[in-house]
Order: sequence, then C-alpha cells, then structure tokens
Amino acid sequence: MKKRKYFTLKKKRKIQVLFVFALVAFVILNATIVWIQNVKGEEYEKIVLEQQNFESKVIAFRRGDIKDCNGTLLATSQKVYNMVLDCRVLNNLGKKYMDRTVSVIAQCFPEFTKESLQNTLSEKKDSSYVVLKKRMSYEEIKEFVNIMEDEKKNDHIGGVWFEEEYKRIYPNGSVACDVIGFTYQGNVGNCGIEKSYNEEMNGENGKEYGYLNLDSGQEKVVKNATDGNTVITTIDANVQKIVEKHILAFNEAHRNEAREGAGSLNTGVIIQNPNTGEIIAMASYPFFDLNDPYNLEKAQVTTADIEKLRQAIYADGNMQEPERQEKLSQVTTEALSAVWRNFCINDTFEPGSTAKALTIATGIETGKLSGDEVYICDGAQVVGDRTIHCNNTNGHGPQTVQQALMNSCNDSLMQMADSIGIETFTKYQSIFGIGLKTMIDLPAEPNTSGLIYTRDTMKPVDLAISSFGQTYNVTMIQMMSAFCSLVNGGYYYKPHVVKKIESSTGTTVKSIEPALLRRTISKETSDIIKGYLKEVTMNGTAQNAVVPGYSMGGKTGTAEKVENGERKENCYLLSFIGCVPAENPEICIYVVVDEPNVAEQAHSTYAQVLARDIMTEVLPYMNLYPDAVQ
Repeated sequence: MKKRKYFTLKKKRKIQVLFVFALVAFVILNATIVWIQNVKGEEYEKIVLEQQNFESKVIAFRRGDIKDCNGTLLATSQKVYNMVLDCRVLNNLGKKYMDRTVSVIAQCFPEFTKESLQNTLSEKKDSSYVVLKKRMSYEEIKEFVNIMEDEKKNDHIGGVWFEEEYKRIYPNGSVACDVIGFTYQGNVGNCGIEKSYNEEMNGENGKEYGYLNLDSGQEKVVKNATDGNTVITTIDANVQKIVEKHILAFNEAHRNEAREGAGSLNTGVIIQNPNTGEIIAMASYPFFDLNDPYNLEKAQVTTADIEKLRQAIYADGNMQEPERQEKLSQVTTEALSAVWRNFCINDTFEPGSTAKALTIATGIETGKLSGDEVYICDGAQVVGDRTIHCNNTNGHGPQTVQQALMNSCNDSLMQMADSIGIETFTKYQSIFGIGLKTMIDLPAEPNTSGLIYTRDTMKPVDLAISSFGQTYNVTMIQMMSAFCSLVNGGYYYKPHVVKKIESSTGTTVKSIEPALLRRTISKETSDIIKGYLKEVTMNGTAQNAVVPGYSMGGKTGTAEKVENGERKENCYLLSFIGCVPAENPEICIYVVVDEPNVAEQAHSTYAQVLARDIMTEVLPYMNLYPDAVQ
C-alpha cells in the first residue's frame, strides 16, 4: 500500500508563510509594547491611575495641650473631620455608585440636597478634592460612616472620605484668656502662651501615600504625624478663677456708676511667687471667650465703646479724610485688639506711690539714707522754679523714713531723692528693672527705655517727681518683679508663666527652673523695707488691704493720669502692691484699677479692697495660715 504524504510541498510553504507572519507580528507587538512604555507609558499610566480610588492624604498632627500647675486642661485639641468628595472617582464609578452615594449624603447631612450634590459632581467633575463640610465631630459623621461600612461589601458608596484635623478647645472659656491666648488658621498662636510657645506645641504632619506596585496592586505607605509638646504652666486655675471672679464683681458693681460703661477702663491683677518668679495668676479686664474670641458682645464691649473709638477718630483734627475713613473701617479690629491686650504685660503707666518703696530702698542700700532721718513736710517742696505739692497739702509735719512711706508723703520723698542724687537714682532704677524688659515668656512686652529719664536727661525737678512714681512709665510685670526683689532678700528673678514642657507621651522635654538675674539690694536692706511695708498695712495708707489674721506688707498708689502732656482731671490709676506673710513672703499681689467708674477716683481704697477680697480666698486655698499677732 502506498504511503500518503500529509505535508506536501504546498502545505510546507503555507506553514512557512504563516510562521513568518507570526514572527513579524510578534516583533511588531514587542516593538509596540516597547514604544508604549517609552513614549506613551506615562500617559496610559495616568489613565489607569485616574480609575483607581487612592486616598493619598495629609495626616494632621495634634497640637500640644496647655495645662495649669495641677494638670488642669486650659487648652486642648479635639479631632474633627472634613468631608471630602472625590468627584473624578465618583463620576468614573458609574451611575449606581453615584446615585447611592448622593442619596446617603443627603440623608445624613440634610443641608445638602441630591440636586446640589449632582450639580457639584457635574461642575467639578475633574476635581479630586471638594470639601463639602468642615470641622465636624465624630457624632456628626457617625451615621454616614456606619452606612458606608455596612455597604462596603456591596461597593455601593464611593468617592467620599473624611479628612482628619484638630480644633482648638478651651475647656474653661475665658479663664486666663490673656495668658493662654488662642489660635487661628489651625495652629498659629495669636497671643499669650499660644503665641510664645507656638513652635513647641506644633508637631509635624504625616502623610498617607497610595500607589500601584509592580503587579498593578494598590499599596499604601503611611508616615505617621508627630504630635506637639504639652506646656505645663505656673498658673493655678483655681487661683485664677478667684481673681477673675472678684475682678468681674468689681466691674459689675461700678458699671454705669459715674459714666456709661464698665466699672473701670482696665483692671489688672498679678499674683506671683516672689521666691521663684512663677506667675500664679494673671488677669486683666475685660475678659474674652477663648472659644469665640472675635465676639465683642461676649467681651462686654458695647456699642457705646465702639462709638467712643469713632469719636476719637473724628476728634483728631490732624487726620486727613482718607486716613480717617481707613481708621473708621478698622474700628472693630481696634476694639478686638484692645480686648485681647494683656494690660499686665502690654500697657504702661505711671506707677505712683508704689514706687516710693524703690526710692527708699535705693537710699538705704547705697548709704545715702540711714533710716534715722526726720523730714519736715510742710505740704510742698520748691525745686528750682517749681512748687511741687505733697498729697497732703497741709503737710504731714515731722516724718521719719518709715513714717514717710507709711503716710505716703511726697514732700519727704523729694527730700530723700535730693540726698540720693540723679546718678544713683537712675542707676538703681535700672537695677530694679525699670525701663528694661523683664523678658517674661509672654508676647508683646514693650520696650520702656524711652519712657524713663537717664542720668543725662534727668533734671532736679524730674528727680523730685520721679521719687514718688511720676514722670516715668512702667508695666505691671516690671513693677511686680522689682517689688518681689524688695521682699525676698534682694533677688531679682525672671518672671515666667511656664514651668515645664512635656512630649505627647508625657516625658519631660524641658524644665524651666527659676532664673536669678541679679541682686538688687542686700538682705539687710530687704529686711528694713519689709518692716516699713508692714507698718504701711498696719498703721498707714494700706490698712484696707489687710486680710484679718494675716501679717501683710504693702504699698498703695494713686497716680493722676496724663494725656497729651496734660494731667487729666479726676482721672486716676489706683494700685496696691503687697506680700504675705510680711516677714517671709510666699505670695505677692499687685492690683491696678485704671480709671474706676466712680465719682471720686483719687484714693486707692478700690484697689485695696479688691486685693483683700482676692487674698481672703486665695490664702487659705494655698495653705497659708493666719500668722498675725492678735
């Protein structure tokens, strides 16, 4: 039987042609792939990536807390959520996803209608980041999140995610508002500790990246955020609340009494540990709500207050109309700035008779005064061609150094200053920090060097008036720091409101120890001054400040205010500065009442009584027990 040929020549040729065609096709395919990868790869990769639902996003850091010395939260950060709509992804997912997602959003967030959401998806179809609603609590988003989780298996909802960030919360509202400050634009401190310790409390954002791996699978890389540090302050929230309660009560009691408005133009109180420089409480009126700092009504700024600012602008005859209109448009901003201003740190004023203790300490420390001198007060002192009156125009008669301080005798102080001399007086003003920044760890402390006389600019008449605290300006924190050195043995400590910085995990990053800057006077001089100050409270001008049962040293001040170089009629700044116990002080208090809203301002009783009311509650709380000899 003849064998059959399956592969004829013709078939072989066909196979060879097909092989050549296949080989050519394979070469062309490979060449096309190479060309796509090298030339069109990036374009096609973008197309693929656009169809993927990546959630590359910033992970916000948590700003550090602010706490009082006992661990009470003064400022904290609460997690909030921004609802983000990825229009590009949702449009690519198709109608089923879109309809269900839109329906659930409208169900859970009634402020959005299906129509408005559809319009957003249409108008911003190429956008991957449309923030629908900002800063919601978890309770507000909980319903939507639960539905989204329930339907995850069915893939019915897409293109929506929640961006996390933090909202600053102040649990105690207005308590210590001037000291704490507040933030804006997320994590930028505006004033107070929030500003001065802004860097320490801010952390570093993290990020979550989404990408395709070599197998076209979706991968994520997470770089965690680094949270900010916590600031532990020297402030005692309980003492702070006592101070603010009494400041508010005073201003409400005298509201609209002699004029329309609050009980004072400003009221400031500082309580400080004289042996460390730690600020225990600091408050200035008016207060504002840290959770709503732009609300003037909450800060009790009335339309009458705003109108006063407007009238002051119109009254300025040197102001050109364009400038006037610009100023008028800034009235609300100026009103807010005035409310946020920390009177204890930012404002300057003539200290008045509280400064007499500094003058006497200078004389005794330098040997210009022995303490045994007796001066004759006849009601006035002639210096050059000027007659300068004592606060008692009839004269106090013979006055020892102690009596001069006890009775706040201007005439005697002028005679002491003459013995001290300009060079020594100005030198010791600098030693006491007058005209120098204290460098307290709060913002906007002014430079007051231009508000005092120097050895070269002071004349005998300036020396005479400066001896009792007029013709030069101080801040409250300057005067308080100087006074603390008078009663603690002569040690000038840098005042501070922060004692420690901790990491987010609670480990100590930095401890801020008491900083001794210099000696002002000797212990011997300090002991003499403390004895004099005790007499002022027992038998002198400061008897209204004494808390029954406690020994106290202190000095009053009544300074007539100046405006445009002229004394303002019946406008005074009243003050009291004191320490408890008298011999070994553990606490100092400084109270300033600026233009009390009363018919007759020219006496310091208002400041004394306010100090007494505050200390009556503060001393027992701080475990300081009555020590006065009955």
